[in-house]
Amino acid sequence: MNISAFIARRIAFNRQQSFSKFIIRLAIAATLISVAAMIVTVAFTAGFQYAISQKIFSFWGDIRVQHYEASRTSIAEETPIEKNDTVLQVLHANKEIKTIQAFATKNAIVKGSESIEGVLLKGVEKAYDFNNLNGFLREGRWLHFPDSGYSSEINLSTYTANQLKLKVGNKVLIYFIQSDGSHRVRPMTVVGLFKTGIEDYDKLYAISDLRLIQRLNNWKENEIGGYEIFIKDYHKLDTVSNAIAYQLPSKWNSRTIRDVYPNIFDWLDLQDTTIGIALAIIIIVATLNLVTCLIILVLDRTRMIGILKAVGSPNGSIQKIFLYHGTIIATTGILLGNVLALLLCWLQQRYGFITLPEDAYFISTAVVKISWWQVLLIDAGTLLICFLILMIPTFIIRNIQPARAVQFR
Repeated sequence: MNISAFIARRIAFNRQQSFSKFIIRLAIAATLISVAAMIVTVAFTAGFQYAISQKIFSFWGDIRVQHYEASRTSIAEETPIEKNDTVLQVLHANKEIKTIQAFATKNAIVKGSESIEGVLLKGVEKAYDFNNLNGFLREGRWLHFPDSGYSSEINLSTYTANQLKLKVGNKVLIYFIQSDGSHRVRPMTVVGLFKTGIEDYDKLYAISDLRLIQRLNNWKENEIGGYEIFIKDYHKLDTVSNAIAYQLPSKWNSRTIRDVYPNIFDWLDLQDTTIGIALAIIIIVATLNLVTCLIILVLDRTRMIGILKAVGSPNGSIQKIFLYHGTIIATTGILLGNVLALLLCWLQQRYGFITLPEDAYFISTAVVKISWWQVLLIDAGTLLICFLILMIPTFIIRNIQPARAVQFR
């Protein structure tokens, strides 16, 4: 029989009201709150990063294939490339690629009844999959494509529509500045309003027919600005982009959306640093609380320690009592912390009671994304740290003298 474990269980599960019982509850509460705080923090941060990333990927795909231009900015119009069946076969052969869609952009000025707004018109083809954008649609519908000619419909962001005081069904004039300095005007109908929540998108982009941009730029029917590619697993962005790059013609280029909009992704990556600092603070506070509680617990059991020493129990066996006891406290706190954290995450997923200002954070409701490997890592790390800090108060046991300890009150 393991005497140390038996005594530890008797102390831990003693039903009599005592100061030790209060200290045990305090230690469990400290561990519970710390574990729950770490799980919730990691889940909310991962959810935030995932939600923003998916918004960017949904609007522009995961990878862009375009004409190679070393100093090209994200808002510049594209140099046309011709649709290439060989390239499309190569892209479709990659098992990680889910969707390939042609696009082109052109700068334009939208004229309302009282003011004007500059936009970057994103032209898409008839086969464009609007399912990726359905979460952004606020009013109306996405544009329709006629069998011949080009569509005279346009989708504006709610920001642009509010600035110009436009509504679904209103007619607008779109001015296009040509490369020779002249301008062309096209009357168009607003058929839908979208809102991504990302300020850079909502203030800049509008959506129209790719054939309109081809007509304005005097491009051939098979000339496009590039391809936007959706892949099955966005974690493989760099791998898929590099694989594509080696198979493209010499004047073509493959770039991940991270390379196109580095400022947004750098900001998201900065959240990892912030979360690291927050977790470090939580761990330090929890460690101090647990050490303090265990020291008090050891001092409260000084008389018991003296009696055990007096009957010949070695220091190692007595230390094991408090190590077992501390492990029971830590395990109980970790399990209850998991229950509390997962309950809070479920409530947020179900009811979304935590809201955010969308203009500042790009999302209106905090998103939760639970990765079970992170939960297990937090649990295992907490248990390991608790076990290591449990060694600190047990060293007090070595200095306790039996003769004095049995008289301790």
